Amino acid sequence: MRACVVVFPGSNADAELIHTLRDVCGAPTTVAWHTDTALPPGTDLVAIPGGFAFGDYLRCGAIAKVSPIIGAIRAHAGRGGYVLGVCNGFQILTEVGLLPGALTRNAQRRFECGDWYMKVNAEGPFTRGLGDVWKLPVAHGEGRYQADEKTLRRLEDEGLIGLRYCLRDGTVDERGNPNGSLHGIAGIYGGSRKNVFGLMPHPERMSEAILGGADGRKLFEAVLSQAA
Repeated sequence: MRACVVVFPGSNADAELIHTLRDVCGAPTTVAWHTDTALPPGTDLVAIPGGFAFGDYLRCGAIAKVSPIIGAIRAHAGRGGYVLGVCNGFQILTEVGLLPGALTRNAQRRFECGDWYMKVNAEGPFTRGLGDVWKLPVAHGEGRYQADEKTLRRLEDEGLIGLRYCLRDGTVDERGNPNGSLHGIAGIYGGSRKNVFGLMPHPERMSEAILGGADGRKLFEAVLSQAA
């Protein structure tokens, strides 16, 4: 499977994402700039990294959503191609409508940076091992997932909540929720076959033992094993 990391002005986790895909997981990986109008030929997985696209002016992802590359990402997702949004990438995917809901200011009104636990809540191309607990870093000030009740019910009923914040033992509890996300949501699926996934934690920053853990690698290995 061939991956492409899409970079915006203000992206700051692109190097880690490229390293994880290319060097840790062995996936041929290219890079696209936000002004490109097409993805590199043969792209199977589009990955949008964390950071502060366009400085998060107006709100997170609000300017990025009108970048020329977005049309190509929409078309790729519409064809069933895989799309991953990490942190700011998740925010961008909600802004462009490829994922429902919105990421808003953390409930405690401060930037959260540290390792947190999350539980695999649904099986899909990016998440395997229902009930497994992953330890992943978070680094965000606007990671509180919110949606209306109808959307939340649909996410629950259709098995689209891929990851929930939890305690170390896997108990889903507000004590393990770093930002006040509704239903403890850390990552959700979208697309016709769960081919779009967004999450606020940074799996690329916990993909090798030398980084303190390799739980994040499980996400990349899951999607890269899918048939192109």
